[in-house]
Amino acid sequence: MSADDHLTTDEIRALDRAHVLHSWSTQSQIDPLVIAGGEGSRFRTSDGARYLDFASLVVNANLGHQHPRVTEAIAAQAYRLCATAPAMTDEMRVRLAALLAEVTPGDLTMSFFTNGGAEATENAIKLARWYTGRHKIVARYRSYHGATAGAVSVTGDPRRWAAEPGIPGVVRMFDPYPYRCPAGHPDPCPVCSGGPHLEEILQYEGPHTVAAVMLESVTGTNGVLVPPEGYLAAVREVCDRHGILLILDEVMCGFGRTGRWFACEHWGVVPDIMTVAKGITSGYLPLGAMIVNRRLADWLQDHEFTGGLTSTGNPLCCAAGCATIETLREEKVVENAAAMGAVLAEELPRLAGRHPSVGEVRGLGLLWALELVKDRVTREPLVPFNAKGAAAGPMRRLSGAALARGLYLMTHFNLVLVAPPLTITRAELDEGVATLDDVLSEADAEAAAG
Repeated sequence: MSADDHLTTDEIRALDRAHVLHSWSTQSQIDPLVIAGGEGSRFRTSDGARYLDFASLVVNANLGHQHPRVTEAIAAQAYRLCATAPAMTDEMRVRLAALLAEVTPGDLTMSFFTNGGAEATENAIKLARWYTGRHKIVARYRSYHGATAGAVSVTGDPRRWAAEPGIPGVVRMFDPYPYRCPAGHPDPCPVCSGGPHLEEILQYEGPHTVAAVMLESVTGTNGVLVPPEGYLAAVREVCDRHGILLILDEVMCGFGRTGRWFACEHWGVVPDIMTVAKGITSGYLPLGAMIVNRRLADWLQDHEFTGGLTSTGNPLCCAAGCATIETLREEKVVENAAAMGAVLAEELPRLAGRHPSVGEVRGLGLLWALELVKDRVTREPLVPFNAKGAAAGPMRRLSGAALARGLYLMTHFNLVLVAPPLTITRAELDEGVATLDDVLSEADAEAAAG
Protein backbone atom coordinates (compact mmCIF):
# COMPACT_ATOMS: atom_id res chain seq x y z
CA MET A 1 0.00 0.00 0.00
CA SER A 2 1.50 3.30 -1.12
CA ALA A 3 0.91 6.57 0.68
CA ASP A 4 -0.30 7.89 -2.68
CA ASP A 5 -3.11 5.34 -2.85
CA HIS A 6 -6.59 6.54 -1.91
CA LEU A 7 -8.36 4.10 0.38
CA THR A 8 -12.05 3.42 0.42
CA THR A 9 -14.09 4.21 3.51
CA ASP A 10 -14.31 0.52 4.37
CA GLU A 11 -10.54 0.11 3.98
CA ILE A 12 -9.92 3.08 6.28
CA ARG A 13 -12.29 1.69 8.90
CA ALA A 14 -10.68 -1.76 8.74
CA LEU A 15 -7.15 -0.39 9.14
CA ASP A 16 -8.31 1.90 11.93
CA ARG A 17 -9.83 -0.99 13.88
CA ALA A 18 -6.70 -3.07 13.38
CA HIS A 19 -3.97 -0.57 14.07
CA VAL A 20 -5.12 2.71 15.71
CA LEU A 21 -5.63 3.30 19.43
CA HIS A 22 -8.16 6.07 20.12
CA SER A 23 -8.01 8.18 23.25
CA TRP A 24 -10.44 7.84 26.18
CA SER A 25 -12.18 4.89 24.51
CA THR A 26 -12.82 1.17 24.78
CA GLN A 27 -11.64 0.31 21.31
CA SER A 28 -14.32 -2.25 20.40
CA GLN A 29 -17.12 0.18 21.29
CA ILE A 30 -16.28 3.08 18.99
CA ASP A 31 -17.07 3.87 15.37
CA PRO A 32 -15.20 7.07 14.48
CA LEU A 33 -16.23 9.34 11.62
CA VAL A 34 -13.91 9.06 8.62
CA ILE A 35 -13.00 12.66 7.83
CA ALA A 36 -11.96 13.50 4.28
CA GLY A 37 -11.85 17.30 4.17
CA GLY A 38 -13.43 20.54 5.18
CA GLU A 39 -13.82 24.22 4.52
CA GLY A 40 -14.75 27.05 6.85
CA SER A 41 -17.23 25.96 9.50
CA ARG A 42 -17.94 22.58 7.91
CA PHE A 43 -16.15 19.30 7.45
CA ARG A 44 -17.05 16.34 5.26
CA THR A 45 -16.68 12.60 5.67
CA SER A 46 -15.35 10.13 3.15
CA ASP A 47 -18.91 9.22 2.08
CA GLY A 48 -19.60 12.84 1.15
CA ALA A 49 -21.72 13.86 4.14
CA ARG A 50 -21.16 17.43 5.35
CA TYR A 51 -21.46 18.65 8.93
CA LEU A 52 -21.64 22.06 10.54
CA ASP A 53 -18.91 21.92 13.18
CA PHE A 54 -20.36 23.33 16.41
CA ALA A 55 -17.37 22.10 18.44
CA SER A 56 -14.38 23.32 16.39
CA LEU A 57 -13.33 19.64 16.43
CA VAL A 58 -12.04 19.60 20.04
CA VAL A 59 -12.34 23.36 20.54
CA ASN A 60 -9.11 23.93 18.63
CA ALA A 61 -10.06 24.69 15.00
CA ASN A 62 -10.54 28.38 15.81
CA LEU A 63 -10.10 29.41 12.15
CA GLY A 64 -12.34 26.62 10.93
CA HIS A 65 -11.25 24.02 8.41
CA GLN A 66 -8.54 24.43 5.80
CA HIS A 67 -8.10 28.17 6.15
CA PRO A 68 -6.01 28.98 3.05
CA ARG A 69 -3.66 31.40 4.79
CA VAL A 70 -2.54 28.76 7.28
CA THR A 71 -2.39 25.85 4.85
CA GLU A 72 -0.36 27.93 2.42
CA ALA A 73 2.05 28.98 5.18
CA ILE A 74 2.59 25.34 6.12
CA ALA A 75 3.20 24.33 2.50
CA ALA A 76 5.61 27.21 1.88
CA GLN A 77 7.57 26.43 5.04
CA ALA A 78 7.80 22.75 4.10
CA TYR A 79 9.83 23.74 1.05
CA ARG A 80 12.20 25.90 3.11
CA LEU A 81 12.86 24.06 6.37
CA CYS A 82 10.99 21.23 8.10
CA ALA A 83 13.06 20.53 11.20
CA THR A 84 15.71 21.93 13.50
CA ALA A 85 17.43 20.76 16.69
CA PRO A 86 16.42 22.11 20.12
CA ALA A 87 19.70 23.98 20.55
CA MET A 88 19.24 25.79 17.22
CA THR A 89 16.93 28.61 16.29
CA ASP A 90 15.28 29.75 13.08
CA GLU A 91 13.12 32.50 11.66
CA MET A 92 9.72 30.92 12.33
CA ARG A 93 10.47 30.12 15.97
CA VAL A 94 11.60 33.65 16.80
CA ARG A 95 8.80 35.24 14.77
CA LEU A 96 6.18 33.27 16.69
CA ALA A 97 7.79 33.96 20.07
CA ALA A 98 7.81 37.69 19.28
CA LEU A 99 4.16 37.57 18.16
CA LEU A 100 3.17 35.83 21.39
CA ALA A 101 4.91 38.53 23.40
CA GLU A 102 2.83 41.10 21.47
CA VAL A 103 -0.60 39.51 21.79
CA THR A 104 -0.44 38.11 25.32
CA PRO A 105 -1.36 40.45 28.19
CA GLY A 106 1.00 42.26 30.54
CA ASP A 107 4.67 41.36 30.64
CA LEU A 108 4.45 37.78 29.37
CA THR A 109 7.55 37.82 27.25
CA MET A 110 9.36 34.50 26.64
CA SER A 111 8.04 31.18 25.35
CA PHE A 112 9.12 27.57 25.59
CA PHE A 113 7.50 25.67 22.72
CA THR A 114 5.98 22.23 23.27
CA ASN A 115 4.04 19.71 21.22
CA GLY A 116 0.76 20.52 22.96
CA GLY A 117 -1.01 21.68 26.08
CA ALA A 118 -0.07 18.77 28.33
CA GLU A 119 3.65 19.37 27.82
CA ALA A 120 3.14 23.08 28.46
CA THR A 121 1.52 22.11 31.77
CA GLU A 122 4.38 19.77 32.65
CA ASN A 123 6.96 22.48 32.13
CA ALA A 124 4.93 25.09 33.99
CA ILE A 125 4.77 22.82 37.03
CA LYS A 126 8.49 22.15 36.92
CA LEU A 127 9.44 25.79 36.47
CA ALA A 128 7.18 26.90 39.33
CA ARG A 129 8.83 24.37 41.63
CA TRP A 130 12.34 25.34 40.57
CA TYR A 131 11.72 29.05 40.91
CA THR A 132 9.98 28.97 44.30
CA GLY A 133 11.80 26.03 45.88
CA ARG A 134 8.37 24.74 46.93
CA HIS A 135 6.58 21.61 45.77
CA LYS A 136 2.78 21.87 46.07
CA ILE A 137 0.45 22.83 43.24
CA VAL A 138 -3.12 23.94 43.98
CA ALA A 139 -5.55 23.04 41.19
CA ARG A 140 -9.32 22.78 40.90
CA TYR A 141 -11.56 19.72 40.80
CA ARG A 142 -13.47 20.60 37.61
CA SER A 143 -10.35 21.00 35.50
CA TYR A 144 -8.47 19.37 32.68
CA HIS A 145 -4.80 20.16 32.05
CA GLY A 146 -3.64 17.23 29.90
CA ALA A 147 -3.04 13.48 29.91
CA THR A 148 0.70 13.16 30.61
CA ALA A 149 1.83 12.17 34.11
CA GLY A 150 2.11 15.61 35.71
CA ALA A 151 -0.69 17.21 33.70
CA VAL A 152 -3.20 14.50 34.52
CA SER A 153 -2.20 14.68 38.18
CA VAL A 154 -3.21 18.34 38.43
CA THR A 155 -6.34 17.57 36.40
CA GLY A 156 -9.45 17.24 38.55
CA ASP A 157 -11.61 15.54 35.91
CA PRO A 158 -12.22 11.79 36.53
CA ARG A 159 -9.97 11.03 33.57
CA ARG A 160 -7.13 11.25 36.10
CA TRP A 161 -8.40 8.28 38.12
CA ALA A 162 -6.86 5.59 35.91
CA ALA A 163 -3.45 7.30 36.10
CA GLU A 164 -3.31 7.53 39.89
CA PRO A 165 -1.25 7.63 41.98
CA GLY A 166 0.06 10.69 40.21
CA ILE A 167 2.85 13.09 41.02
CA PRO A 168 3.01 14.17 44.67
CA GLY A 169 2.12 17.59 45.99
CA VAL A 170 -1.19 18.25 44.22
CA VAL A 171 -3.85 19.97 46.36
CA ARG A 172 -7.46 20.49 45.23
CA MET A 173 -9.74 23.48 45.55
CA PHE A 174 -13.40 23.87 44.62
CA ASP A 175 -14.60 25.69 41.53
CA PRO A 176 -16.62 28.90 41.13
CA TYR A 177 -19.85 27.17 40.10
CA PRO A 178 -22.90 29.06 41.39
CA TYR A 179 -25.35 26.59 39.80
CA ARG A 180 -23.91 23.76 41.94
CA CYS A 181 -21.83 25.67 44.46
CA PRO A 182 -20.24 23.31 47.04
CA ALA A 183 -20.54 26.03 49.69
CA GLY A 184 -24.23 26.57 49.01
CA HIS A 185 -23.44 29.94 47.43
CA PRO A 186 -23.92 32.18 50.45
CA ASP A 187 -23.42 35.92 50.05
CA PRO A 188 -20.53 36.55 49.93
CA CYS A 189 -19.52 33.07 48.78
CA PRO A 190 -15.98 32.05 49.85
CA VAL A 191 -15.65 29.60 46.95
CA CYS A 192 -17.13 31.72 44.18
CA SER A 193 -15.24 34.84 45.24
CA GLY A 194 -11.95 32.90 45.11
CA GLY A 195 -9.72 34.51 47.71
CA PRO A 196 -11.28 33.28 51.00
CA HIS A 197 -11.47 29.66 49.82
CA LEU A 198 -7.85 29.72 48.64
CA GLU A 199 -6.73 31.35 51.90
CA GLU A 200 -8.35 28.55 53.91
CA ILE A 201 -6.61 25.89 51.82
CA LEU A 202 -3.27 27.64 52.30
CA GLN A 203 -3.89 27.77 56.03
CA TYR A 204 -4.15 23.97 56.07
CA GLU A 205 -1.32 23.32 53.60
CA GLY A 206 1.15 26.04 54.61
CA PRO A 207 1.65 28.77 52.01
CA HIS A 208 5.41 28.34 52.27
CA THR A 209 4.97 24.87 50.69
CA VAL A 210 2.89 26.00 47.68
CA ALA A 211 4.69 26.78 44.44
CA ALA A 212 1.73 27.69 42.25
CA VAL A 213 -1.99 27.88 41.79
CA MET A 214 -3.02 26.50 38.39
CA LEU A 215 -6.41 27.40 36.92
CA GLU A 216 -8.18 27.43 33.58
CA SER A 217 -9.15 31.08 33.12
CA VAL A 218 -12.52 29.79 31.92
CA THR A 219 -13.09 26.12 32.65
CA GLY A 220 -13.46 24.14 29.43
CA THR A 221 -15.16 20.78 29.00
CA ASN A 222 -15.79 20.39 32.72
CA GLY A 223 -18.50 22.99 32.72
CA VAL A 224 -17.58 26.18 30.83
CA LEU A 225 -17.42 27.86 34.21
CA VAL A 226 -16.96 31.60 33.74
CA PRO A 227 -15.47 33.01 36.95
CA PRO A 228 -17.56 35.63 38.74
CA GLU A 229 -16.36 39.23 38.64
CA GLY A 230 -13.42 39.66 40.98
CA TYR A 231 -12.62 35.94 41.30
CA LEU A 232 -9.35 35.87 39.34
CA ALA A 233 -8.22 39.17 40.85
CA ALA A 234 -8.79 37.79 44.36
CA VAL A 235 -6.80 34.64 43.57
CA ARG A 236 -4.03 36.80 42.07
CA GLU A 237 -3.88 38.93 45.23
CA VAL A 238 -3.61 35.90 47.53
CA CYS A 239 -0.86 34.41 45.35
CA ASP A 240 1.11 37.67 45.40
CA ARG A 241 0.80 38.02 49.16
CA HIS A 242 2.25 34.55 49.74
CA GLY A 243 4.89 34.49 46.97
CA ILE A 244 2.94 31.87 45.01
CA LEU A 245 2.99 31.81 41.21
CA LEU A 246 -0.27 32.02 39.27
CA ILE A 247 -0.44 29.71 36.24
CA LEU A 248 -3.37 30.28 33.90
CA ASP A 249 -4.26 27.53 31.45
CA GLU A 250 -5.53 29.19 28.26
CA VAL A 251 -5.18 26.08 26.11
CA MET A 252 -8.89 25.99 25.26
CA CYS A 253 -10.04 29.52 26.09
CA GLY A 254 -7.15 31.39 24.44
CA PHE A 255 -6.63 32.86 20.97
CA GLY A 256 -9.99 34.59 20.68
CA ARG A 257 -12.25 31.82 21.93
CA THR A 258 -14.00 34.00 24.54
CA GLY A 259 -14.12 37.17 22.44
CA ARG A 260 -10.80 38.49 23.74
CA TRP A 261 -7.34 37.33 22.72
CA PHE A 262 -7.05 35.59 26.08
CA ALA A 263 -9.84 34.94 28.56
CA CYS A 264 -7.99 36.44 31.53
CA GLU A 265 -8.17 39.83 29.77
CA HIS A 266 -11.89 40.01 30.59
CA TRP A 267 -10.87 40.59 34.21
CA GLY A 268 -7.55 42.40 33.77
CA VAL A 269 -5.52 39.63 35.41
CA VAL A 270 -2.06 38.66 34.15
CA PRO A 271 -0.52 35.34 35.24
CA ASP A 272 3.12 34.60 35.95
CA ILE A 273 2.94 31.68 33.53
CA MET A 274 0.42 31.08 30.76
CA THR A 275 0.00 27.74 29.00
CA VAL A 276 -1.40 27.70 25.46
CA ALA A 277 -1.98 25.20 22.63
CA LYS A 278 -5.01 24.24 20.50
CA GLY A 279 -5.92 27.58 18.88
CA ILE A 280 -2.28 28.65 18.50
CA THR A 281 -2.26 26.83 15.12
CA SER A 282 -6.04 26.42 14.85
CA GLY A 283 -5.29 22.75 15.45
CA TYR A 284 -3.65 22.36 12.04
CA LEU A 285 -0.33 21.19 13.52
CA PRO A 286 0.55 20.14 17.09
CA LEU A 287 2.01 23.04 19.07
CA GLY A 288 1.86 24.44 22.57
CA ALA A 289 3.81 26.95 24.62
CA MET A 290 4.64 27.86 28.18
CA ILE A 291 4.88 31.66 28.26
CA VAL A 292 6.56 33.35 31.23
CA ASN A 293 6.59 36.89 32.57
CA ARG A 294 9.58 39.21 32.74
CA ARG A 295 10.46 38.25 36.32
CA LEU A 296 10.77 34.56 35.43
CA ALA A 297 12.50 35.37 32.14
CA ASP A 298 15.11 37.40 34.02
CA TRP A 299 15.59 34.61 36.57
CA LEU A 300 16.16 32.10 33.76
CA GLN A 301 19.06 34.18 32.44
CA ASP A 302 21.14 32.89 35.34
CA HIS A 303 19.39 29.61 36.18
CA GLU A 304 19.30 26.51 34.01
CA PHE A 305 16.02 25.55 32.40
CA THR A 306 16.33 21.79 32.76
CA GLY A 307 13.68 20.74 30.30
CA GLY A 308 13.65 19.92 26.63
CA LEU A 309 11.82 18.34 23.72
CA THR A 310 13.20 17.03 20.44
CA SER A 311 10.60 18.92 18.42
CA THR A 312 10.49 22.14 20.41
CA GLY A 313 9.66 25.03 18.10
CA ASN A 314 9.33 22.89 14.97
CA PRO A 315 9.49 25.27 11.98
CA LEU A 316 6.37 23.89 10.30
CA CYS A 317 4.34 24.23 13.48
CA CYS A 318 5.67 27.71 14.19
CA ALA A 319 4.86 28.79 10.64
CA ALA A 320 1.29 27.65 11.24
CA GLY A 321 1.27 29.59 14.51
CA CYS A 322 2.50 32.79 12.86
CA ALA A 323 -0.09 32.50 10.10
CA THR A 324 -2.84 31.85 12.64
CA ILE A 325 -2.02 34.91 14.74
CA GLU A 326 -1.68 37.10 11.66
CA THR A 327 -5.04 35.85 10.39
CA LEU A 328 -6.73 36.43 13.75
CA ARG A 329 -5.43 40.00 13.64
CA GLU A 330 -5.94 40.97 10.03
CA GLU A 331 -9.31 39.29 9.45
CA LYS A 332 -10.66 40.56 12.80
CA VAL A 333 -11.53 37.05 13.88
CA VAL A 334 -11.44 37.84 17.61
CA GLU A 335 -13.92 40.65 16.99
CA ASN A 336 -16.17 38.24 15.11
CA ALA A 337 -16.02 35.82 18.05
CA ALA A 338 -17.16 38.62 20.35
CA ALA A 339 -19.99 39.62 18.02
CA MET A 340 -21.21 36.06 17.47
CA GLY A 341 -20.86 35.44 21.20
CA ALA A 342 -23.27 38.30 21.81
CA VAL A 343 -25.73 36.53 19.52
CA LEU A 344 -25.40 33.29 21.49
CA ALA A 345 -25.84 35.23 24.73
CA GLU A 346 -29.32 36.15 23.47
CA GLU A 347 -30.31 33.06 21.50
CA LEU A 348 -29.22 30.25 23.84
CA PRO A 349 -31.27 31.49 26.83
CA ARG A 350 -34.29 31.80 24.51
CA LEU A 351 -33.69 28.25 23.34
CA ALA A 352 -33.38 27.08 26.96
CA GLY A 353 -36.72 28.68 27.76
CA ARG A 354 -38.37 26.29 25.30
CA HIS A 355 -36.72 23.15 26.71
CA PRO A 356 -37.27 21.99 30.31
CA SER A 357 -34.22 19.73 30.04
CA VAL A 358 -31.90 22.78 30.02
CA GLY A 359 -31.07 23.73 33.59
CA GLU A 360 -28.58 26.49 32.87
CA VAL A 361 -26.87 28.22 29.97
CA ARG A 362 -23.48 29.83 30.56
CA GLY A 363 -20.52 30.96 28.51
CA LEU A 364 -18.51 33.74 26.96
CA GLY A 365 -17.63 34.57 23.36
CA LEU A 366 -17.86 31.33 21.39
CA LEU A 367 -17.48 28.97 24.34
CA TRP A 368 -20.84 28.00 25.86
CA ALA A 369 -22.42 25.10 27.69
CA LEU A 370 -25.98 23.93 28.16
CA GLU A 371 -26.32 21.94 31.36
CA LEU A 372 -29.04 19.32 30.93
CA VAL A 373 -31.15 18.17 33.87
CA LYS A 374 -34.04 15.83 34.61
CA ASP A 375 -35.74 18.44 36.74
CA ARG A 376 -35.07 22.17 36.91
CA VAL A 377 -36.18 22.40 40.53
CA THR A 378 -33.99 19.61 41.91
CA ARG A 379 -31.28 20.21 39.28
CA GLU A 380 -30.70 16.46 39.02
CA PRO A 381 -28.35 15.96 36.03
CA LEU A 382 -29.80 14.31 32.93
CA VAL A 383 -27.03 11.71 33.28
CA PRO A 384 -24.93 10.98 36.38
CA PHE A 385 -21.53 12.58 36.89
CA ASN A 386 -18.94 10.69 34.83
CA ALA A 387 -21.63 8.43 33.36
CA LYS A 388 -20.45 5.47 31.30
CA GLY A 389 -22.15 2.86 29.15
CA ALA A 390 -25.94 2.76 29.25
CA ALA A 391 -26.04 5.51 31.89
CA ALA A 392 -24.59 7.95 29.33
CA GLY A 393 -27.12 6.90 26.70
CA PRO A 394 -29.24 10.09 26.71
CA MET A 395 -26.24 12.26 25.83
CA ARG A 396 -25.06 9.85 23.14
CA ARG A 397 -28.53 9.81 21.61
CA LEU A 398 -28.62 13.60 21.65
CA SER A 399 -25.29 13.98 19.83
CA GLY A 400 -26.31 11.21 17.43
CA ALA A 401 -29.57 12.99 16.64
CA ALA A 402 -27.63 16.19 15.93
CA LEU A 403 -25.20 14.33 13.68
CA ALA A 404 -28.10 12.82 11.73
CA ARG A 405 -29.27 16.39 11.08
CA GLY A 406 -25.83 17.56 9.93
CA LEU A 407 -24.64 19.16 13.19
CA TYR A 408 -21.50 18.05 15.01
CA LEU A 409 -21.72 18.57 18.78
CA MET A 410 -19.39 17.90 21.69
CA THR A 411 -20.93 16.57 24.90
CA HIS A 412 -19.31 15.86 28.26
CA PHE A 413 -21.15 14.47 31.29
CA ASN A 414 -24.55 16.26 31.19
CA LEU A 415 -23.21 19.19 29.18
CA VAL A 416 -23.66 20.19 25.57
CA LEU A 417 -20.82 22.45 24.44
CA VAL A 418 -21.40 25.14 21.84
CA ALA A 419 -17.99 26.16 20.53
CA PRO A 420 -18.03 26.74 16.76
CA PRO A 421 -15.12 28.13 14.75
CA LEU A 422 -14.44 31.79 15.45
CA THR A 423 -14.94 32.51 11.75
CA ILE A 424 -18.56 31.33 11.80
CA THR A 425 -21.14 33.55 10.08
CA ARG A 426 -24.45 34.68 11.56
CA ALA A 427 -26.33 32.49 9.08
CA GLU A 428 -24.31 29.41 10.10
CA LEU A 429 -24.77 30.23 13.76
CA ASP A 430 -28.54 30.53 13.31
CA GLU A 431 -28.56 27.21 11.44
CA GLY A 432 -26.72 25.46 14.24
CA VAL A 433 -28.91 26.92 16.99
CA ALA A 434 -32.05 25.92 15.07
CA THR A 435 -30.81 22.34 14.76
CA LEU A 436 -29.86 22.28 18.42
CA ASP A 437 -33.35 23.55 19.24
CA ASP A 438 -34.76 20.64 17.28
CA VAL A 439 -32.69 17.89 18.91
CA LEU A 440 -33.16 19.20 22.45
CA SER A 441 -36.74 17.97 22.19
CA GLU A 442 -35.24 14.49 22.52
CA ALA A 443 -33.49 15.51 25.72
CA ASP A 444 -36.81 16.87 27.00
CA ALA A 445 -38.37 13.46 26.35
CA GLU A 446 -35.50 11.69 28.13
CA ALA A 447 -35.90 14.01 31.13
CA ALA A 448 -39.68 13.47 31.25
CA ALA A 449 -39.18 9.69 31.13
CA GLY A 450 -36.96 9.95 34.21
